[in-house]
Amino acid sequence: MTAGDPTSPSAGRPLAGRVALVTGVSRRVGIGMAVARHLAGLGADLFVTSWTAHDRDQPWGADPGGMDAVLAELGAAQGVRRVEHLEADFHDPEAPGRVLAAAVEAYGHVDVLVCNHARSSAGGLGELTAAELDASFAVNTRAVLLLVQAFAAQHDGRPGGRVVLFTSGQQLGPMAGELAYATSKAALAGITPSLAETLADRGVTVNTVNPGPTDTDYVDQATRARVAERFPAGRWGTPDDAARLVAWLSTDDAAWITGQVINSEGGFRRFS
Repeated sequence: MTAGDPTSPSAGRPLAGRVALVTGVSRRVGIGMAVARHLAGLGADLFVTSWTAHDRDQPWGADPGGMDAVLAELGAAQGVRRVEHLEADFHDPEAPGRVLAAAVEAYGHVDVLVCNHARSSAGGLGELTAAELDASFAVNTRAVLLLVQAFAAQHDGRPGGRVVLFTSGQQLGPMAGELAYATSKAALAGITPSLAETLADRGVTVNTVNPGPTDTDYVDQATRARVAERFPAGRWGTPDDAARLVAWLSTDDAAWITGQVINSEGGFRRFS
C-alpha cells in the first residue's frame, strides 16, 4: 500500500505530520478560522494566534462567544487532531519571536506559516497620522517579516516548507479611504519575490494571496448588496474561497509555485 493508494491511511491528508501556524484566528466567521479548518482537514496540526482586543475595538466586534467558542468549534472540526493557541499583540516587536518559539516548543517544528492577521485602519490622506502609520506598519508589515524570519530560523530543511501572506489588492485599484492599511499591506505584495528568492534554496515557497472582498460580517446590508453586484457570481467571496487556495498552496501539489501574488477575486469588477 502506498501513500497514493486511496486505501492508505494518509490518502486525502497531504499535510499529515506537518504543523501549520495561522495568525489572526479570532472570529468564527473569519478567513483565519477557515484557513485553519481547511489545513487541519488536510492533516496538519495547528498553532493559532489571535488578538481579540483589536476586534473588540472595531465596528464588527469580537466573536460573540470569545476565543473559547472559536477554539471549541475549531477543535470539533473534521480532521482536527490538535490545536494550540496564543494571544499575540503583533504591535509588540517581540511578539513574532515569542509566537514561533511557542509553536516550536509545542510541536518541535513548524512547516506552514500563514500570516493572516491584520490591523484595520480607516482614514484618507487628510486623516493620516504618524501614529497610525507606525501602528499599521508594525502589525501588518514588520510583524509579518519578523514572523517569516523566525520561521526560517527554525526551519530545518524538511520537505513542505510553506509561507503564505495576505494582501488586499492594493495593486489592482485605489483604497483612498484606508491609506495606512493599504500602504502596509501593499508592502507585502512588493516583498514577496524577495522573500521567495531568500528561501527558495531551502525548499520553502513564499506566496501572497489577495482574496478580494470577503464577507466576514463586517459591512452593513446596503454595502453588502452594492458590492455583490460587482461580482459575476452575484456574491462576495467567502472565507472558504480564500481558505481553499491557501490550503492548496500549502500542499506538495503547489511546490512549483513561489514568489507569486495571487488574486483570487471571482472576477470582481472594481471599476464597473
